[in-house]
Amino acid sequence: MRELIVEADGGSRGNPGPAGYGALVRDAATGEVLAETAEFVGRATNNVAEYRGLIAGLRAAHEVDPGAAVRVRMDSKLVVEQMSGRWQIKHPDMRPLALEARGVYPPGAVTYEWIPRERNKDADRLANEAMDAGKRGEPWTPRRARSAAGVPPRETVEAAGAPEVAEAAPELPPAVGWGPASGAPTSFLLLRHGETPFTARKAFSGSGGEDPDLSGTGRAQAEAAAEALAHTGVQAIVTSPLARCRQTAQPLADRLGLDVRVEEGFRETDFGAWEGLTFAEIQQRHPRDLAAWLASPDAEPTGGGESFTAVARRVAVARDKTLARFPGRTVLVVSHVTPVKTLVRLALGASALSMFRMELSPAALSEVAYFPDGNASLRRFNDTGHLRTAPLTAR
Repeated sequence: MRELIVEADGGSRGNPGPAGYGALVRDAATGEVLAETAEFVGRATNNVAEYRGLIAGLRAAHEVDPGAAVRVRMDSKLVVEQMSGRWQIKHPDMRPLALEARGVYPPGAVTYEWIPRERNKDADRLANEAMDAGKRGEPWTPRRARSAAGVPPRETVEAAGAPEVAEAAPELPPAVGWGPASGAPTSFLLLRHGETPFTARKAFSGSGGEDPDLSGTGRAQAEAAAEALAHTGVQAIVTSPLARCRQTAQPLADRLGLDVRVEEGFRETDFGAWEGLTFAEIQQRHPRDLAAWLASPDAEPTGGGESFTAVARRVAVARDKTLARFPGRTVLVVSHVTPVKTLVRLALGASALSMFRMELSPAALSEVAYFPDGNASLRRFNDTGHLRTAPLTAR
């Protein structure tokens, strides 16, 4: 039986940050490189990029010889131990990737070997090439294709003594927003939950106080949203764990026959001692804390609530997990005022204080498209057109 060697690696510049993977397939008998693959995957963690590199390497090997025995070499102890079955896969981001990797070849055909980083230089080089290409807004191109096009490898240019002025030439930043599209985007349809009794009172309702249900009006808004979204190609539904979001998501899930995935990171801010109070009541009881909160994203509500900075960190992690889980798909994300505004302002590169200048109505729809090169595009915000024909209350 023929034996192939897969060398794979992945990296993230920021963890999470702009990420890419690289993998190559060798003939075990001769050491000849039979295939190379690499790709910029957008914003992801190191571990996600490493798993994506593993999957790409296995697929490349399968194209070379689907009946071969495969030995995978990686410098990721985590991936090697998890795929070998010696470590449990506890992180929800890793499980679907591990299952995908295991499905490329039949059981028993693939073995795993950890190697030091210095012995995985070729895969590391490919991953970095992919990240560099993504930074330039270009797809990664194999070396053979670059050579055929008359573009010499970088090390060849350096060895030939390229003039210093060429090295000093400024690198243009990647196109943002207006650049050419690079692959199919992942679209987030961001739906704020329907009205609750707290909404009608304009009271702060986060994740640190009561967990109210939708009101009659809120249930009608959820049905109207489901009607509007039923034919928009939604392929997955992700929701905050709080009841009002799950109840808003369920009507569309029932129509489409989809499971509702709960993502803790999309829950609302913990407003501490402000839970259940109106803005006027907070201003009267905690004027200094409120002034500080309005002035700085690092300030916390009275009583140990969450700052906007803290919320942004977990929302960004939840975003990246969802992007990794549903690449290229249309995902309904049912959440709250602060997480939705946070996703919008992160897509725009705006400051946290810009959220005070956004208005987000109950059951309003917004949309952000995330491209594989790391760019994001805001497509709509606070759209309530689907609610105009909704009844005031549900039956």
